[in-house]
Amino acid sequence: MIKRLDTAAFPRWDNFVQSHPEATFFHLSGWKTVIEKAFRHRCYFLYSEQDGEITGVLPLVHVNSLLFGNNLSSTAFCVYGGIVANDADSYAALDAEACRLAAELQVDSLEMRNRQRQNSERPFKELYVTFRKQLDSDVEKNFLAIPRKQRAMVRKGIDAGLTSTIDSGVGRLHQAYSESVRNLGTPVFSKNYFQTLKDVFKDQCEVLSVEHNGQLIASVMNFYFRDEVLPYYGGGTDLARELKGNDFMYWEVMRRAVEKGVKVFDYGRSKIGTGSYSFKKNWGFTPEPLFYEFHLVKATAMPDINPLNPKYQLFIAAWKRLPLPISQFIGPFLSKDLG
Repeated sequence: MIKRLDTAAFPRWDNFVQSHPEATFFHLSGWKTVIEKAFRHRCYFLYSEQDGEITGVLPLVHVNSLLFGNNLSSTAFCVYGGIVANDADSYAALDAEACRLAAELQVDSLEMRNRQRQNSERPFKELYVTFRKQLDSDVEKNFLAIPRKQRAMVRKGIDAGLTSTIDSGVGRLHQAYSESVRNLGTPVFSKNYFQTLKDVFKDQCEVLSVEHNGQLIASVMNFYFRDEVLPYYGGGTDLARELKGNDFMYWEVMRRAVEKGVKVFDYGRSKIGTGSYSFKKNWGFTPEPLFYEFHLVKATAMPDINPLNPKYQLFIAAWKRLPLPISQFIGPFLSKDLG
């Protein structure tokens, strides 16, 4: 039997996610609350049930935008998603219900953001990779495992007198992040979105900021899930490049995570051939392909909404020139549909 998640079933859903080896932080029920509250998108979190026990989950988000299309995704605004199930029957039932729902909503496409290939008959984007690495329990061994040139960048940050601190709020994170994404030509998320993430995920969400003589240099929001740490939203000010603030920041995330007993560092998604892709490879991480599979409904081809698409180049160039306060004001109206 396929059901839709309601508030009363949140604990049961999350118990399943926490216990299933293929589930990720982005399968947690909290994302339903975050996305509905911050972006007002309709969420359809489906689960299969047998004899009163959850046997599979599929979080779906419906983003219907005049600018960016009408799509159903698992999971929008997240790097991983797709069906997690105990058995083939549960998997098939959830997949069939997702396709039925996609047809009912008359979306352009249904997207499953899988870490492994699931359906060989569906087209998938050969665009994204993820970077994950096992951590040693010894902090110094992790430092020495960083390739020499990248390790030198971290040392420069240390020698410059950079320090890290855990912020109770999201103000400095939003400032550093919005400056970075404006410089990349990308609309920024609202400060409210970051606050909602922190409120909903509480102890699983932490903001680390880097300072130099009390001045903000960089900041990153990290998620903790089981024995993993996932630095997710981060950015630096103009001084970050000069003082190696980003290099130092990610080392501090790793160092602090090891001290907490974390075993896996998930550097997250990057597009192949981009600066972030090269940056993560420089840390000695090996790229792993992501399989974003599509079931086409009204569309005849997979959507191509990403900064590498040539048709967005003029927009990106113009956005980079916007004064930061204007980009912070306008950005959330656009980014809420860039799931």
